[in-house]
Amino acid sequence: MKSLAELSSLRGRTALVTGGAGHIGRAICSALAELGSNLAILDLHEDTTTAAALEKERGIKALPLALDLTDEPALRAVPDRVLRELGSLDIIVHSAALVGTSALRGWAVPFAAQNSETWRQALEVNLTSAFNLAQAAAPALAASGHGSVIFIGSIYGVVGPDLGLYEGTNLGNPAAYAASKGGLLQFTRWLATSLAPKVRVNMITPGGVERGQPATFRERYLHRTPLARMATEEDFKGAVAYLASDLSAYVTGQNLIVDGGWTTW
Repeated sequence: MKSLAELSSLRGRTALVTGGAGHIGRAICSALAELGSNLAILDLHEDTTTAAALEKERGIKALPLALDLTDEPALRAVPDRVLRELGSLDIIVHSAALVGTSALRGWAVPFAAQNSETWRQALEVNLTSAFNLAQAAAPALAASGHGSVIFIGSIYGVVGPDLGLYEGTNLGNPAAYAASKGGLLQFTRWLATSLAPKVRVNMITPGGVERGQPATFRERYLHRTPLARMATEEDFKGAVAYLASDLSAYVTGQNLIVDGGWTTW
């Protein structure tokens, strides 16, 4: 029987992380590198700083990639590039997402003011890109012997929003974001059965992450969270380590909710 250290090791494997330069993406890259995985760090802008730091600190190979996920031909070419430059592709973590801001037209506004252009943009980035990447990477993942796909979802792909959290703030909860993440959850289940038995497919669903939101929002959020705090990026490292490695070798089609109990009520 293998030890936990052996089961969790990613030494000799390669992970592709989309959104790897983002807040959660950097934590994911840190976790995977700590377990020995080589990395392809994909984001809208090339993150050479993170790549160089992980190479130096963890002794791995790290390849920074700059790409717009809506560029389908370029996205579909990524798996082959990772294979050429890093030698294998064993793990994909799709962390990139359009989360929007109050400045994005039709986003953080009441339902009547939301628009189909922003709706389509959210589905393209959050859902269609996951389909394109998974389809292009499937042969390499199947050949790896340890193929694992991890999609990063959202509690709003699982439950409806409590709009009272947002009252009096410039924050919002658009239908497009919820629909795209809900679709990603069902795609996780569909893909898990379709790529089995050679590739495992799972989802991590984060709760709200504290990033300087208005105090009224944070107070309301904490009040309805059993663990009485918002998440930090570090809270997702263990979940990624589990689903990426052989610790979860008999786990597929699952949604690991990391939300401090928020969806338990």
